[in-house]
Amino acid sequence: MNARIICLLLSGLFFVAASGYPVLADVISGPTVDTEPKPFKVQVATGDDAGREMDYVAQRKDQPTIFIFVQADRFDRPMARYLRTLDQELKEKRKDVKVVAIWMTDDVQKSKDYLPKADQSLKFEQTVLAVFDGDRNAGPDQWGLNSDAHLTAVLVSGNKVDASIGYRSLNETDVPDVMKKLKPAK
Repeated sequence: MNARIICLLLSGLFFVAASGYPVLADVISGPTVDTEPKPFKVQVATGDDAGREMDYVAQRKDQPTIFIFVQADRFDRPMARYLRTLDQELKEKRKDVKVVAIWMTDDVQKSKDYLPKADQSLKFEQTVLAVFDGDRNAGPDQWGLNSDAHLTAVLVSGNKVDASIGYRSLNETDVPDVMKKLKPAK
């Protein structure tokens, strides 16, 4: 290849990256569809249960829930916009769905201190923020989280996994895909 073609290819790649479209592909992360989600406990940082240890799988049972696993060291503004937009869409269209956003971190206390500030800034209404106090790379037992995924969304209803989506790069434009994967309200 000559230098002109290489320059064109690189400038095209730069244009795609600068446009805000994800350059990195999604990854396989989360439990298999139609399996029963395994219980696990989190330290709740926001909402009515702040300061308590909870098992949202057991608490939510058959109710539709989106479990979001966030690699804390990868949290950024586009991810915050994704979470905020998802919360707003659910408030408008699916008040029956709750989001449990779980920070995967090596510093549990730092995340527990940070999350109420993030909640205050983002003004969540249907989203609870929590911290997983375990191996941040493996995540909860039998949830099949991939540490290469910066965020994993697991949609659960009727005590079954409806979808698992792993992202390396995301923003609010990814929310419509999540909304489409939600099972219709009963």
